[in-house]
Amino acid sequence: MKHFIQFAFLLIFSFSIQAQDKKAKALLDEVTAKVKSYDNIVIDFKYSLNNSKENINQESKGNVTLKDNQYVLNFMGITKMFDGRKVYTIVPEDEEVSISSVDEKDENAITPSKMLTFFNSGYKYSWDILQNVKGRKIQYIKLIPNSSKDQRKEILLGIDTQTKHIYNLIETGKNGTKTTIVVNSFKTNQPLSKNQFTFVQSKYPKYYINKLD
Repeated sequence: MKHFIQFAFLLIFSFSIQAQDKKAKALLDEVTAKVKSYDNIVIDFKYSLNNSKENINQESKGNVTLKDNQYVLNFMGITKMFDGRKVYTIVPEDEEVSISSVDEKDENAITPSKMLTFFNSGYKYSWDILQNVKGRKIQYIKLIPNSSKDQRKEILLGIDTQTKHIYNLIETGKNGTKTTIVVNSFKTNQPLSKNQFTFVQSKYPKYYINKLD
């Protein structure tokens, strides 16, 4: 009888976990569908990195504009622009522009489709806590990288249950480093310039143009 009860609890627990995983998958699918439904997305965000053991505490703000397979990212004084073929990294401090091609088959390549839907492959996910943040209900999904070589221990992805937009991301590294990104503003279908994702070299007459390939 004792073994039967233990088996029953184990069976109930396993069904509970499966149900939670299905809920997590369903919510992530909703986030993906919502992202793909927009013509463009403009995000302002806050970034922080903390490692108490190494006495590291950094904070910064940034913004990114996404449309189809193009983006412009402004972060830590650097602009990264992707026109769908090449990435232009503009560094005003060094007066340098680096130009490189992107292989979308490369798992490490950053593309718009991966920025807001990176969680669709390479992770195990499970239903986590629900928090009330300034009147907004934020449901967390825990992501565990499949690869043992991944230096990230886990990622908590906070999703606004009403809008189905990503609210924040909390990444914990195996070395104790915690990286947090909070979305301060999430705007969609904004009027964009025709040259929003076009690199105009004449704007950088004194810059060194470094063609990496």
